[in-house]
Amino acid sequence: MRWLIDYIQGYLSSNQTPGAAGNWFWATVYVLLVFVGLSIAVIAMNWLERKILAHMQVRLGPMRVGPHGLLQPIADALKLLLKEDIMPAEADAVVFWIAPFIVVLAAFTVFVVVPFGPTHAITDMNIGILFMLGVSSLSVLGIVTAGWASNSHYPLIGALRSSAQMVSYEVAMGLAVVSVIVMTSLNAEGTGTLSMIGIVQAQQAQHTWFVFKFFPLGLVGFFIFAVAMVAETNRAPFDLPEAESELTAGFHTEYSGFRWSLFFLAEYSAMIAVSSIAVTLWLGGWLRPFPNALNGPTWDLVFSLFPGITFLFLGAMCFYNAARMPKHPLFKIQTIGLAGFGAVLALIGLVLFVPAARDRVGDIFWFAAKVAAFMYLYIWYRGTFPRYRFDQLMKVGWKILLPTGLVLLILTAGAGFLEDPVKEWLKHVL
Repeated sequence: MRWLIDYIQGYLSSNQTPGAAGNWFWATVYVLLVFVGLSIAVIAMNWLERKILAHMQVRLGPMRVGPHGLLQPIADALKLLLKEDIMPAEADAVVFWIAPFIVVLAAFTVFVVVPFGPTHAITDMNIGILFMLGVSSLSVLGIVTAGWASNSHYPLIGALRSSAQMVSYEVAMGLAVVSVIVMTSLNAEGTGTLSMIGIVQAQQAQHTWFVFKFFPLGLVGFFIFAVAMVAETNRAPFDLPEAESELTAGFHTEYSGFRWSLFFLAEYSAMIAVSSIAVTLWLGGWLRPFPNALNGPTWDLVFSLFPGITFLFLGAMCFYNAARMPKHPLFKIQTIGLAGFGAVLALIGLVLFVPAARDRVGDIFWFAAKVAAFMYLYIWYRGTFPRYRFDQLMKVGWKILLPTGLVLLILTAGAGFLEDPVKEWLKHVL
């Protein structure tokens, strides 16, 4: 029994990820934390998307179930679990049943290599980017098999659209990612890295986020990836595989109940996954803003207070809205519920001021804040842009992003090759 306790406690002093350290206990804990955290994030994203879109369109959104509709996602989840699960009579039963799980597993497996901090990851692979690109590409297999197994015309058309769309945009996405790998090689050893943690460390060592590297080349690469990741996740304005106005509901038209909810879970998980990858590759991952320009104990303390301040601010917003609720007996429960939710957020904020908690969650907070900004952009796009036609979608992918990605890669390699000679020449001139 003593060896088991030592095995569990031994990792706490390690500076590696659980997978790299070979500690299966903590690796399992991290897997469970990622699974639970993703599930909660999807629930929160569902509520936030409906509320934000409602406010963009000057309406209220969910308000009935819980204070400000906070319990609406839970009610929807229960409805889907209890809803009758129907399978078409002529469908391929085995493939129809397996397809949603393929999509969910592909979306969740990407998080094996996503670093929320220097040690806050399930594992650190030396081929992390290749693993990420390979696994994320598998989701299209689930979509294609779902459309084919349904034995219906609309799902099949949606599945074929999805396969063409994802293949088209993965090429441009891959070129943008390769440009980041080239940037990581600009060090004393002249060697790049495919490790996700190594890429963030390279940005820290080079004192710049890669979105600003060789300006505007890094920004162009980031833009290509940002457009491609919207298309990869089938989100508006590139949601052709599930265009409600054209294909009823696309590749999952024949799905209902629990199996349909798996597609829903996979879509939002994939959005979080590609946002996490974009943050890691271009926006410094877990690094706080200005880690090199504003350094030292004082600045470290100031930025470490942000997590607690953020939760206190969210709690204050809940109290403010609770005070503004109509003073009517029917709104009494909603008012108490919203105030209680604000109290929970405020309590979490106070806990995050404790030095032990403050220092431990700082990396995760900054990573999550950057990902949250991307998730807001997803909602903004959906409420702003009209859907593209399919020919326009293919034109953007093959005639704009692909050539731009090729030119970007060539210019990035050239800029990296010339960086040291130019620096030496400037030193000599100045």
